[in-house]
Amino acid sequence: MARKQVHSKAAKFLYDRYIAGDPKREKEYEEEVVNAEIARKIYRLRMQAGLTQQEFAERVGTSKSAICRLEDADYEGHSLSMLKRIAAAVDKRVGIRFMPAKRLRTA
Repeated sequence: MARKQVHSKAAKFLYDRYIAGDPKREKEYEEEVVNAEIARKIYRLRMQAGLTQQEFAERVGTSKSAICRLEDADYEGHSLSMLKRIAAAVDKRVGIRFMPAKRLRTA
């Protein structure tokens, strides 16, 4: 099922004005979106499990500060091995999908 991108008119205006059409900026934007999505998913997993960052860190086998970084949308160091450890800590597994290089955008 395709996921619909929801943008406010202001966000779409800013994207169209400052990013769209510039391949370098489009690539940077896409990378930031991916980082934010991963951070959000890690946060949701932890919250659904009802764990504090400290409790989650103990289950994952890392520090609270590492969990804090992983849940930060600006963090760029997500590794597959760490994502597997996170998934295992809440009895999940990591799934990988290959998507079109460019996201479909809707107003």
